[in-house]
Amino acid sequence: MVGMRWGVLWFELLLAILPMGATRASAAADLLTACSAPPAALGKYQPAKPGSLLPAVPFVDADGTDRPLDGLRGEPLLVNVWATWCAPCVEEMPALDRLAAQTKQTGIRVVALSADREGAAVVRRFYEVNGVRNLPVAVDKTARVARATGIGGLPTTLLYAADGTEVGRVTGVAKWDAPEVVTFLSTCLAGRS
Repeated sequence: MVGMRWGVLWFELLLAILPMGATRASAAADLLTACSAPPAALGKYQPAKPGSLLPAVPFVDADGTDRPLDGLRGEPLLVNVWATWCAPCVEEMPALDRLAAQTKQTGIRVVALSADREGAAVVRRFYEVNGVRNLPVAVDKTARVARATGIGGLPTTLLYAADGTEVGRVTGVAKWDAPEVVTFLSTCLAGRS
């Protein structure tokens, strides 16, 4: 009798948990669907490989402090890996800066992660000369993030949902501040239309 009672309790617990798992799976499927039809202005967009997560490798912030990239989990995230010596990167930087200003209201964080080996000083100078005001200084000077995420060229931009799941990436230049791109990112990353 006691064994049967425990069996019934386990069965009821399982029935209570299954809908939560189904809801999470449904939310993940909805996210992938929302991210599957990017606008042409986004350029060379590729959906993420299943299981791609925000890596725990560090980058260096403006103060020279190592910060784990996965420490940014908790909000939708766009990570652009670029360099001051990369002409296509320099071309898209003003649009990324404008995107960062626009997405503050939607909760999407934009991080431009420089591959410059000279560190934060060269990025700071670049920002000053080019009027970049909305992006934090962040550096991946030893390419730890680039290696962990499988980046093969610059610029590459990684799109992450708030739970740290990569939803897609863009290789090359994109028109980040185009209205259709902002709408796509809001729907895809923040779940807003």
